[in-house]
Amino acid sequence: MSLERKDEMDHDGWMQSKELSPVERGYLTVLIWLDRRLRIVDYLEVLENLYYKVNLQMPKSHTEQYNLDNKFWYWYPLYALGSFSTIAYVVAAISGALLGFYYSPATTGDPTAAYSSITYIMTELNFGFFLRSLHRWSAQVMVAAVFLHMLRVYFTGAYKEPRELNWIIGIVLISLTMVFGYTGYLLPWDQLAFWAGQIGVEMSLSIPLAGEWVAQLLFGGFTLSQATLQRMYIIHVFLLPFVATTLIAIHIGIVWMQGIAEPH
Repeated sequence: MSLERKDEMDHDGWMQSKELSPVERGYLTVLIWLDRRLRIVDYLEVLENLYYKVNLQMPKSHTEQYNLDNKFWYWYPLYALGSFSTIAYVVAAISGALLGFYYSPATTGDPTAAYSSITYIMTELNFGFFLRSLHRWSAQVMVAAVFLHMLRVYFTGAYKEPRELNWIIGIVLISLTMVFGYTGYLLPWDQLAFWAGQIGVEMSLSIPLAGEWVAQLLFGGFTLSQATLQRMYIIHVFLLPFVATTLIAIHIGIVWMQGIAEPH
């Protein structure tokens, strides 16, 4: 018997002692090569531990805890509103990205170019009318679904401990949904958009102390101009999607960890 200490890192010797298929041997060879340089296995172990911790959901839902599956069947459609609003958001995001290929907020200081691009999409672009309608209706469905989802959470007491943080995130998300709707409402730059923007300017100016600063920041001044349209476009297309997507991912992740809160 050899008294030499066994090398726990002798991967080649370990592989030779196993009956491995060519595919398994190739996979392990690549993994060992990467692990020696990038510590891949350590990160995989961290992800594995995180996965098992995340799947230890708490607390149990009321139907699981009290075996009430046959009592609350009529609540179940209301518990699909969160998923429904997420699906509507995804549809709005995809259709909005496709509209972005043909929409122009302004050119050379002329904001009416936005209206011209909308006219082109609606009248000349193949499936343009359908695409813009899909974007508009998915956005409206999202607003309605988020609002009803918040009502369901409130009236079923799902905002209580330990779900207070997710309730606050939900409030932020419904606020972002309203901002999404308002900024998108201004992008066509038609009569409805113009007067909605004018109302926004007046509301900003009515804010005590900081009103003029807010109007200049959000609308580019005290009257509507190309700067107004440019700001609404940047907020709607570049800022809000990243913030909203991040918060939605966190929101769903917390629901995954805590489980569904069903009616008391």
